[in-house]
Amino acid sequence: MAPPVIVLGVGRSGTTLLRVMLDRHPDLAVPDESYFIPQLADRQRSHVDVEAFLDDLSRLPTILEWEIPLDEVRTRLRPGMPLGGAIGAVYETYAALHGKRRWGDKTPMYMQRLPLIERLFPDARYVHLIRDGRDTAASFASMPAGIVTRTWAHPRNAGEFACQWRTEVEAARSLGARVGDRYLEIRYEELVADPERQLRRICDLAALEFDPAMLEYGGRIDVSAKPHQQSLAKAPTPGLRDWRRELSAADVTAFEEVAGDLLRELGYDASVTSTAPGRARLAWYQARISAWNVSSRALRRSPAWKRRHPQLSWPSPS
Repeated sequence: MAPPVIVLGVGRSGTTLLRVMLDRHPDLAVPDESYFIPQLADRQRSHVDVEAFLDDLSRLPTILEWEIPLDEVRTRLRPGMPLGGAIGAVYETYAALHGKRRWGDKTPMYMQRLPLIERLFPDARYVHLIRDGRDTAASFASMPAGIVTRTWAHPRNAGEFACQWRTEVEAARSLGARVGDRYLEIRYEELVADPERQLRRICDLAALEFDPAMLEYGGRIDVSAKPHQQSLAKAPTPGLRDWRRELSAADVTAFEEVAGDLLRELGYDASVTSTAPGRARLAWYQARISAWNVSSRALRRSPAWKRRHPQLSWPSPS
């Protein structure tokens, strides 16, 4: 099986736009956000027990939403296969159901678990979409209530969002340094200004032929239930967000105190470099995220996970 194409990017960086473009390719299936990889990885050992793996799949809402028949996944599994291969079998089933040979993933929350993704899929191709973090923060702040999951581990203001943006961008770039030519960095601003050129670069990375269908997603995506994704109904549009208009001066300063030097390194203008209070805020954020990941892994490995995730009602085979 050809290697998967993994889209990396901080939430609100335009990764959904890129996913939709890539999913239009006749050979590549990139579904909506999966969420389940860390759950399966924390539940299973490095080599899977087929029945235990299928039992876990039967409890995951995403698998049901993707309409993946578990019996079809079973045919792709073998006893003792590596966990990455078993998870890949889920995506391969999805791709086959859509008449495609290759699969990809776009789930921004995986930016917190990149060493895991790297270990599971050792031949993956990575496309890292980077957007000016202040525009990303403005987009995050504008999301409707109820769309963003609010927990103690999630950002609540521009300064906290800067911590997330910096941590995740640096993690992805570190991954890129490890995997070399299997990693490609794309700027969101360049993607919306000249999508064909950037998509051709991605196709070269993934060993895919460029297909004009990738540019023809407008009007073909149902965003009626996604108020935060209405821009997908039109062609790529530069300047949808402008932090200069949408963020207060205090928010801009708070963001740049954490990530100003990284903004400059990436080619974005910043008037404030990182400061001691910004670095302290960043360290506190990273400690919180580390604690959150530890507690999440412990929960998934405990009997409480099955109690919180009862088996779902699956439609009878037709």
